[in-house]
Amino acid sequence: MLLGTVLVLLLAGAAPASAHAALRSTDPDDGSVIQRAPRHLTLTFTESVGLLDDSFRVFGPDQRRVHTGEARHADGQSDTARVGLPGKLARGTYTVAWRVVSADSHPVSGAFTFSVGKRSATSAQVDTGPDEDPLTGGLYDAARYLAYLAAALLVGTVAFVLLCRPADTSALRRPLTAAWWTLLGSTLVLLVLRAPYETGAGPAGAFDLSALERTVTSRPGLALLARLAVLLLTAAFLLRLSRHRDRREPVLRAVGATLAVALALTWAAAEHASAGIQVPLAMTSSVLHLVATGVWLGGLVALLLTLRRASVDALTDIVPRFSRIAFASVTVLAVTGLYQSWRGLGSLAALTGTSYGRLLLAKLVAVTALLLAAGYSRRWTARLAAPATAAARTAVPARVAQPVGAGAPGEPGEAGAPDAAGEPEAPEKRQGPPEPAPEPGDADIRRRGLRRSVLVEVAVAALVLLITTLLTTTLPGRAQAEAAQRSPAGTLPPTTLVSVPFDTGGSSGPLSGRGTVQVTLDPARVGENGVQAVVFGADKGLIVVPEVRLTFTLPSRKVGPIDAGLTDAGGYWSANSVNLPLAGTWTMKTTVRVSDVDQVTVEKQVRIAP
Repeated sequence: MLLGTVLVLLLAGAAPASAHAALRSTDPDDGSVIQRAPRHLTLTFTESVGLLDDSFRVFGPDQRRVHTGEARHADGQSDTARVGLPGKLARGTYTVAWRVVSADSHPVSGAFTFSVGKRSATSAQVDTGPDEDPLTGGLYDAARYLAYLAAALLVGTVAFVLLCRPADTSALRRPLTAAWWTLLGSTLVLLVLRAPYETGAGPAGAFDLSALERTVTSRPGLALLARLAVLLLTAAFLLRLSRHRDRREPVLRAVGATLAVALALTWAAAEHASAGIQVPLAMTSSVLHLVATGVWLGGLVALLLTLRRASVDALTDIVPRFSRIAFASVTVLAVTGLYQSWRGLGSLAALTGTSYGRLLLAKLVAVTALLLAAGYSRRWTARLAAPATAAARTAVPARVAQPVGAGAPGEPGEAGAPDAAGEPEAPEKRQGPPEPAPEPGDADIRRRGLRRSVLVEVAVAALVLLITTLLTTTLPGRAQAEAAQRSPAGTLPPTTLVSVPFDTGGSSGPLSGRGTVQVTLDPARVGENGVQAVVFGADKGLIVVPEVRLTFTLPSRKVGPIDAGLTDAGGYWSANSVNLPLAGTWTMKTTVRVSDVDQVTVEKQVRIAP
């Protein structure tokens, strides 16, 4: 029942998508010049997105913000975002900055431009909205890491108690309680910081009740609420477990496994596994991966604490059991980890060419070190279990060799006594003396050696979980490649602003022969480009000059000169269509004439992207 409820809450509306939303198209098109002002703006993404109160910020030609309506999904499509515009828009270039939350819970942002009637000259940089606040981001990431650690310790300790069945669990009660409270606290922190994390605001934004209301109705918010519900049920289960003596009861194990899966679902349903290709398989793999991680790594901590108190005789039963469980967990981790790496990377080149791939390599190195430490621990496990194995081999013969009555000669099993057939026992049937019991000091040495190796495993495991936390916040290589193949992935085209100082040698003053021409080349790509040139005098004020001329030459391919054909647009010079047919570093010659006889030509290098 619990598992079904979590699935209904978290999987409703899940659909194949690309982890991290990529901008697929805009209406109007990015960089376009339209004759009539649009009534609304529409963005289409590669996956469903969540909208914020400030998802759109539109700036006019004068760089003042334009009043817009409320952001909505266009025609009910969850992969779109639409906002209404005022009835009348001035002629010129408009900048649209946007910010949405992708299906895997990560905020993404970007900007694009369009022009009404004509392009307008502007030297202002595009504002894509607030970046992530460092303090909010740091607190949010710390809470995510603590949640991973606490969940692993909680799942692993409970699994250790149920599967390894230590007689004395007193050493595990305090860490089990600490893990539960830490997971509860970190989940609450994630819930209240979710709104400022999405909007890029400071931690004070956590006290905005309207933002918190929006959070609890979003997919990440539902996942966190479901985690709180699972934790309350887990608390009741832990109380029952502490009072139940028979931990081999199948019902206890079934309930514990269900709670572990439900807890793992609260991560899988709100992060990378919930978006991208093969969503059902990916979520199943993610849940298995998280549960196996907890059973192994959390179980290591439980084993380390048990090694300090349990007797050697008890350890000879507990340690081999955990060794078998750890081996099964590592097998599950290897299979699911391989699948998730393929799904996240998409190609071998992404392994070294993306941040996600490099983090994955770092995790692989850390896991390899963890496996080496585990192999060393298995040696100590075998040494610790060796005395018990030897005792088991000699226990039955030793009991047979005991006489029924003290000093009764000729009883079966006594050396030289006749066997059941009345014949003396053959020499080859005689049992030798039992192996000597191990010295107590040897057992303590074995226990200390195992404890040290397990401590190394726990330290490396903490590093593995840290890298895992970083991976969950990093754009997967497959998504990065897909975003690169589509439109600009939420960023502006490489518009180039070039400042060209000139000096014709005239007299001083605002109308002297010195000044600067600011040339904007949009989008600075192969094909049609818009060009605007604004002339500033020596006092940094706008001046009117008789002529500005631009030509473009590509020396490496012997192309040009191409005259931009600038025309006076009333205060600045512009050309709506300059065709630059090849990518490369072009030489832009700017000729400025300030009088009938005074002019100067200045060369600048500009980069034209493919």
